[in-house]
Amino acid sequence: MQFAFTVMFHYLFPIATMGLAPFVAWYTYKAAGGRDEEAQRAARFWMKIFAINFAAGVVTGIPMEFQFGTNWAAFAARTGAVVGQPLALEGVYAFFLESVFLGVLFYGRRFVGARLHALSAVLVCLGAWLSGYFIVCTDAWMQHPVGYTIVPDGRIGLTNLGAVLLSRFALWQVAHVLTGALISGGFIVAGVGAYYLLAHRNEALGRRFVRDGTIVGLLFSLIAIFPTGDGNGADVTRWQPAKLAAMEGLFTSQAGAPLAIIGMPDVKQQRLVDPIYVPRLLSYLAYGNWKANVRGIDAYPSALRPPIELTYYAYHIMVGLGTIFVAVCALGGVLLVSGKLYGARPVLWALMLLMPFPYIANEAGWIVTEVGRQPWIVYGVMRTSAAASATVPAGEALFTLLGFAGMYFVLGVLVLHLMLREIGKGPVSAP
Repeated sequence: MQFAFTVMFHYLFPIATMGLAPFVAWYTYKAAGGRDEEAQRAARFWMKIFAINFAAGVVTGIPMEFQFGTNWAAFAARTGAVVGQPLALEGVYAFFLESVFLGVLFYGRRFVGARLHALSAVLVCLGAWLSGYFIVCTDAWMQHPVGYTIVPDGRIGLTNLGAVLLSRFALWQVAHVLTGALISGGFIVAGVGAYYLLAHRNEALGRRFVRDGTIVGLLFSLIAIFPTGDGNGADVTRWQPAKLAAMEGLFTSQAGAPLAIIGMPDVKQQRLVDPIYVPRLLSYLAYGNWKANVRGIDAYPSALRPPIELTYYAYHIMVGLGTIFVAVCALGGVLLVSGKLYGARPVLWALMLLMPFPYIANEAGWIVTEVGRQPWIVYGVMRTSAAASATVPAGEALFTLLGFAGMYFVLGVLVLHLMLREIGKGPVSAP
């Protein structure tokens, strides 16, 4: 629970940095010629929002590095030869790249040319995405271990780093994570622009933000469904079928399995309560065959079943919110083409109020990913129950969890205050 709290709180900030970095790079590039004053103001504004999230992400990310040793010593000792590699690459290459060029982006404008300044924004974006890539590759190896061997003393040795970094499972998972971050970035930019239009201030930039955010939000909401969501789903179907059964609330193996749109899983009765089904659709989505047999939860021993309710509800929250994102952005796109979006107050309100919900969808997706793979910490190789530090009492973990909650509450309030203050000030002309 402690690690779940710290990692979920931390991930709020990489969502924003990975999602906003392309906007910072784009506006900085547009401003490089010196003729687009609007783009200069937009770049400076989003740089500040990006930097606040970057700083908070660093502060909240560091404790998790120590938790590998304090809370998960058995896991670190047995798998360190594998998971240590992408984590080290993230620190040495991605984090340093992002940090150094963020300094150039903020403080180097007077000392470097416009082109190098614009390049620094691109490299900050690359660093943010590379950081996410290496971290997600680590998790993807835990989901689908490849490129390893079991050495005589029981530890897991690395045999092929390329297999870890370039496995199909890792590439689809990275693509889906970046897609989710870009959806968040699109809704943040569109939502702030909608606020300015509704408040009748900074309207020229408000229109630009709404346009750019809506286009990005629509494009990546569709990509989240296909191909990245479809690719992830195919991998789960192939290598983690018990997770698939829990995600879909499929308690009984069936040929021509239906897809549950809604319903409440009753684990004791082994059924969905008040479901609405689309007949045979799950079989088709999973195997491309309307009559294919899909293994249900009953196909697995109880000791190998993931927590069904949490996996099921988190998955349906993610999918439900994704459907809403597509609908709102598609409506916004139609209004944008017809020239009516900037005056459509109900859609502007929707864009503004939806800003927090991509965060919820991203967190729900990670709950599906991590809770759905239980009881394994390394799927099929090492159980979570064997990974914890044997000498750390539960009371210590609870005490420090309360401490983290208190400190992170203060940090969260501070971050919100700083971001809302910058949004309230708005894009300014002075550097």
